[in-house]
Amino acid sequence: MAKSTDSAASSSPSTRESLKAVKAAQRERRQQEKLRAKENKAGVKAGKKANKKPGVFKQLREVFSMTRAHDPKVVWWMLLAFVGVLAIGLVVGLLLNNWITWLLIALPFGVLAAVVIMNRMAERAAFARIDGRPGAAGAALSTLRRGWIVPEQPVAVSPKTQDAVFRAVGRPGVVLISEGPTNRVRPLVEKERRNMQRFLPNVPIQVIATGHGKDQVELHDLSKTLKRMKKRLTKQEVQAVDKRLSALGSTKMPVPKGVDPYRARPDRKAMRGR
Repeated sequence: MAKSTDSAASSSPSTRESLKAVKAAQRERRQQEKLRAKENKAGVKAGKKANKKPGVFKQLREVFSMTRAHDPKVVWWMLLAFVGVLAIGLVVGLLLNNWITWLLIALPFGVLAAVVIMNRMAERAAFARIDGRPGAAGAALSTLRRGWIVPEQPVAVSPKTQDAVFRAVGRPGVVLISEGPTNRVRPLVEKERRNMQRFLPNVPIQVIATGHGKDQVELHDLSKTLKRMKKRLTKQEVQAVDKRLSALGSTKMPVPKGVDPYRARPDRKAMRGR
């Protein structure tokens, strides 16, 4: 009986030490879990900040910097628009014998006028940056709003010269927009026009050449030129013409995914039968 009591007494300190070790391991594991949770939370916040869109003022600042780099006169034009609106408000206030109120009313309109001027000049600066690059006409066509159907890809491309022909379908009919020197791109445009006239005999097909030469339209005026064209089709006819052209385009061999049509080159080995 005495022996069993002595053995229990001798084993109790080791049991206590093992319990302490288990508790210490549990505390350490809980601390590690808390640290991992904090790191995950910080990573989620950092990801949200990275994906968060810039604010309005930041966007305006970036647009202003880009426009000013292209045309430093934007500062003076914006200042002139702001001061002009304030002057109009001041004159109206003096005539009505309440110039303070009208000056306060004119302040937000002056800021609005300056922002409108900046946006107009920023659009010109953006077009100037892409001018001369392949696909510039397509980028200009993307600014068209409702009423026009514009495919993302050009309807015809010359792999050798990188000349391209884009298409826009609207109430004026079908408009082919050429990109490249007029004399060089004319055969490409005429071929596309003949193909369309075969399937759309009663639909007007017009051609616009983009560029800086004679009888060419600059990129920043392309959207305005299309909107000024005489309307000849109804909205239902526009949808029908687009479906017809889409069916016509589906018969052509599609460009494989990941292939840039502007950099496409024929396989010379395949042409030689190797």
